[in-house]
Order: sequence, then structure tokens, then C-alpha cells
Amino acid sequence: MRFLLLAAALAAGACGPTTTTQAGGVPEYTYEVVHVYPHDRSAFTEGLFYLDGYLYEGTGMNGESSIRKVELETGKVVQRCDNPDPSVFGEGIIKWKDRLYELTYKNQLAFIYDFNTFKPCPPSMGDASRTFPYHTDTGEGWAFTTDGKRLIMDTGSANLYFWDPETLKPIGSVPVTDRGQLVPEINELEWVKGEVYANVWQTEKIARIDPATGHVVGWIDLTGLLSPSDRIEDGPQQTDVLNGIAYDAQHDRLFVTGKRWPKLFEIKLVKKQ
Repeated sequence: MRFLLLAAALAAGACGPTTTTQAGGVPEYTYEVVHVYPHDRSAFTEGLFYLDGYLYEGTGMNGESSIRKVELETGKVVQRCDNPDPSVFGEGIIKWKDRLYELTYKNQLAFIYDFNTFKPCPPSMGDASRTFPYHTDTGEGWAFTTDGKRLIMDTGSANLYFWDPETLKPIGSVPVTDRGQLVPEINELEWVKGEVYANVWQTEKIARIDPATGHVVGWIDLTGLLSPSDRIEDGPQQTDVLNGIAYDAQHDRLFVTGKRWPKLFEIKLVKKQ
């Protein structure tokens, strides 16, 4: 959601495992880069998921928000819906049956699209048949994922919220904690092998969360994933934070990227010994 001006280049080392430390018995993971794919540097990535050979991406910024279907191998956008409404800052997206849902940052309203056609395009804030309201602890919407039974969303706080995907009503919540301490600013989400993976805003880390308890059961440190040479430090295309997780369950592939990153990475997790 919000954009962050990065004051300094991050450490190099995108071609192999990084090094981290373990803390308090919670496993920590480094990474190996399996493959690098192109990514649209102009995309302010807010939502991301993978399905049948394509990435589906929701981008933010007022007057620039969009939903996209993207070829994984080439980064080519093959289908797109732009929202020119300057009051709309697009956020997380998720597929449910034949629909695609898109959160908004501060409007407390979500859009409903036909998944195959992205209709209606552009969406309208005034179309009550293709939108639904929601109310959150922060007044904001940040990210979406699903466990196949429920929608899971966050608001930039330390909570995960569960919704009924048919009624679009809240059915529960859980605080996210790491050894008893709340973990605020949970960002983009992905369902991976029974866990919720969550970017933590303004960090290079992903929390692995048990959705039943909200406990962090592992940390993934992606420091140095995008090299300094791939970053733009100022201007309208300035590189922003790590944000965007997608999982290919069929082939057990994990993808990550960031806001205005020129690359998307397939990574393999390496546990810190």
C-alpha cells in the first residue's frame, strides 16, 4: 500500500543464499534463487497470485490502479483493467470461483469482477451490484488470500481476518504474534501448504503464520534479493519495498517480487542451521 522512499541500497547477494540469525526458537530461512523472470517496473504491486501458468497482479496508487493477467515467463501483460478513478488505491486481489475480488486502500469498498473477462472494466464506485463494503480496525484494506474455504485479509495491523467468500461477511479473526509479541503491518498474503505467508511492510522479511493460532512459525529473510544495480533510488519509478508472494501448488514453486521491481524471483527456502 503506502510507498516508502528507500534511503540506501540493500546488500548484494541475489544469486545465492543469504545469511541470517535464528531468534528464540522460531525457525529462520534464507533463500536460493531458482529462476529470475521479468516484472513490469511500473507495477506498484499490492496483490499477487499464480494460476495455470499466469500471474494475476493487483497494482496500487491513486489513478494508476489496475488488475492484470501476466505471462510468467515473459512478464507480458496479456489482460488488464485500469481504474482511472483518482479516489481509488487498489490493494489485494483473490479469485473465488468465477469472480475476482479487489480490496481498496481507504474506500472500505471492494470490487467484484468476472474472473475471465475482468468485467466491469473500468469498475465504478457507484455500481452497488459489483461492489461490497467492509469495515476494518484501521479503516483500510491491504491484502487478500484464501485457504479454499475462507477469504483471508489484513488491514496493515497485526490481525488476520476471515470472511465467508459467498456472503462476504466477516467470520473471525486472529492476532499475529511472534513469541507473544504482536507483529504489526502485515502486508501481502499467500496461502502456502497450510500456512499464511505475509510480507511485513518496510522489511525484507516474510512471516510464516499458523492461521489457527496466529503464531509466527517461521521467518524468511530476503535481504539482498534485489541487487543495488536493479534499484532506482529516486524519481517516479523509484524502487519500493518487497511486496508480492505467489505460490504454484502444482509444481511447488514460490515467487516473490516488490513494488516497482524489475524482476520477479522464483526462490527455494534454505533453513538456517
